[in-house]
Amino acid sequence: MSRTKDQSRSKSAPAGAVPLQPEIKAAGLVKKTKPVVVQAPPAVKPLPATLAERYELVKSRVEAAAKRSGRSARDILVVAVTKHALPEQVREILALGHRDLGENRVQHLIQQAAMVDEFQSRLRALPSMRRAATASGSLLDGGKTSGHAEVPDAPVRWHMIGHLQRNKAKKVIDLVRLTHSVDSLRIAEELQNIALRKDRVIEVLIQVNCSGEEQKFGCPIPAAIPLAEQIGTMINVRVRGLMTMAAQAANPDDTRATFARCRELFEELRTSGVVEGPVNILSMGMTGDFEVAIEEGANCVRIGSAFFGEPPAGSADAEDGPEED
Repeated sequence: MSRTKDQSRSKSAPAGAVPLQPEIKAAGLVKKTKPVVVQAPPAVKPLPATLAERYELVKSRVEAAAKRSGRSARDILVVAVTKHALPEQVREILALGHRDLGENRVQHLIQQAAMVDEFQSRLRALPSMRRAATASGSLLDGGKTSGHAEVPDAPVRWHMIGHLQRNKAKKVIDLVRLTHSVDSLRIAEELQNIALRKDRVIEVLIQVNCSGEEQKFGCPIPAAIPLAEQIGTMINVRVRGLMTMAAQAANPDDTRATFARCRELFEELRTSGVVEGPVNILSMGMTGDFEVAIEEGANCVRIGSAFFGEPPAGSADAEDGPEED
C-alpha cells in the first residue's frame, strides 16, 4: 500500500481565466498583448453527508469507470483505507458488506485489526448472525470481486499499502492478506525469512515509482522486472502484480501517463515468465484519481477520504503516507 516522504500539498489555481501578461505602456503608446489563460481545475463536489451515501457514490463511480474501460465493477477490487476512519465508521463500512481494508502504518493496522476482530466476534455471538462465511470470489483468490454485500461474519482482508520497514515486517505477517509496497530485495528477503519460519506463503505487489518523483517510495521502472525475477526464486514470497502512485494533481487527467506506464510494465511482467503463478493485480489510483487509474487498467484501487471524509488539516492524505518509526 506507502506514501510520499514529503507531504506538501499543492494549491489549486484560482477559478476562471487569469490574464498573466499586463498591458505594456511605452512612449505614450499602449501595446496590447494577448493574455495567457490559466484554466481552473474541475470543481470539486462536496461529499454526501452519510457514509452509506458516500459508499454508494464510490461504487457508482467505479462502475462507470470500469464500463469506460470495457470491464465491470466486479473486475475492480476496492480497498477502503482506514487510516483516518473513526471506529464507528469502520464498523459501518463492514455492516455495508465491505471486506477489503487497507492501512499504511503498522501500529495502526494492529489496532484496527484488533478492533475489527472484536466487533466481528460480537456479531458472531448473536443468534441471527450465526451463519457460515461465504466465499467472496475475491480477485485475491483468482476470481472477481463480490457484486453484493457479504455476510456479517465473512472475514476481513487486510492490505498493507504503506512503506514497510524490515524491523516491523514480522508484526503484520499474520494480519495481512496482501502487501502492496515491496520495493527492494532487502524487504522481500526479510518477508521470506519470516514466512519460512511460519511455514506460510506471503503474497505481495512490487511498488514501482512510475511518476519519477524523488520523494516517493518504489523501485525504479527498469528495476521492477529484475526484482520480480529475484523474488520469484523465493519459496515463501509470491509476486501477484504491481502497485504505483501518481503525483498529486489538481486535474486527475494529469495522472494518466503515470498509470499508462505502469500498466505497460504490468503487461510486460505478466508475459515475461519470470514469476510463477497468477500475476493479476494492478493496484493504482486513490480518491483523487481512481477513475483515471481504472480507465488505464487498474483492477485494484485504494480509497480513503471518499469513504470516510477528508483527513484532519495538516495530516497526510488518507490513502497513503510514510511509515512511522
